[in-house]
Amino acid sequence: MILMQVAGEGSMSNEDANNLNRIYLDKRGIRVRVIRYDRIKQWVIFMRDGYEHECFAPLYKFKAEFTRVME
Repeated sequence: MILMQVAGEGSMSNEDANNLNRIYLDKRGIRVRVIRYDRIKQWVIFMRDGYEHECFAPLYKFKAEFTRVME
């Protein structure tokens, strides 16, 4: 199992990097759902509501432009 930490959150969690379900807001306030993290390329893979294709961003950019929504 690969452990995962996204967007500068506290300690490492026990979430599987290939099976995430975290909600973030982009810099425009639009909701996205993080679904995976590619450790080799250091990409965060996410889905946008109403858009059928996966989106991705390098981890450094994701940290700068997205904010986690705590549910």
